[in-house]
Amino acid sequence: MLCFEFDAGTNTYLIGQGHERLLIDTGEGRPIWSESLKSTLENEKVTIKTALLTHWHPDHIRGVPDLLKICPDVEIHKNQPDADRQLNIEDGQVFKVEGATLRAYRTPGHTKDHMVFVLDEEDAMFTGDNVLGHGTSVFEDLEVYLSTLEKMQYCFSGRAYPGHGAVIEDGNAKIAEYIQHRQQREDEVLQVLTYGLLLSEIDGPPPPVKREELRSWTSMELVKVIYHDIPPNLHVPASHGVLQVLKKLEGERKVVRVASDGAEERFVVVV
Repeated sequence: MLCFEFDAGTNTYLIGQGHERLLIDTGEGRPIWSESLKSTLENEKVTIKTALLTHWHPDHIRGVPDLLKICPDVEIHKNQPDADRQLNIEDGQVFKVEGATLRAYRTPGHTKDHMVFVLDEEDAMFTGDNVLGHGTSVFEDLEVYLSTLEKMQYCFSGRAYPGHGAVIEDGNAKIAEYIQHRQQREDEVLQVLTYGLLLSEIDGPPPPVKREELRSWTSMELVKVIYHDIPPNLHVPASHGVLQVLKKLEGERKVVRVASDGAEERFVVVV
């Protein structure tokens, strides 16, 4: 298996051992990627039978036109196809070439169309952008994303090959770390909504909660408390994640939406 990655960009993977190979993702459409791919295929005297796209984001699909120039007969598969030449990917569908068997799993979270692929020969998973080799991922729906992470844990037990960053030797441990991180953030949001601060900042038991003193919060106001130690220029992206937490808690009836300040919604905890 070969991984193509340039300057912290998108990882793309060439998989298999025979004349026909499988490709996962196509990168950002940079010339260096297509040049490297073409050179590799020529040197190894191989071709790409099937290209699998993990999701729709441009940094994973922009290389498709270059791929078609290099391998005109390649089949391109994507869950929820949205372009010419794309074929659908079904949950559980198997893609096979000599030396490699990939099983596709529908894993919405980072995006609605997101797919991961398990390599049977290694019991390893290509995680796309649901799990990364550095930092944490962003997501469209937190509740769906957490459910997907739990599902992913049961699909493999080996390495994780992410869409960005280094290979993860213990994929399940990394997924567990992601789940724990998201739970920690949810706990912190509830703490600030309830007490006006993080419990880690006080000694002793939590202060008593007085319903009449509870106030409503916007996601940005919560960010300034929870993420007080990060640069202000990162507050806006952090607020998107906090808003996802608030929407999840609203669905669980742990918070209610009480008002809107223009573009910013306000929430209050249920006690």
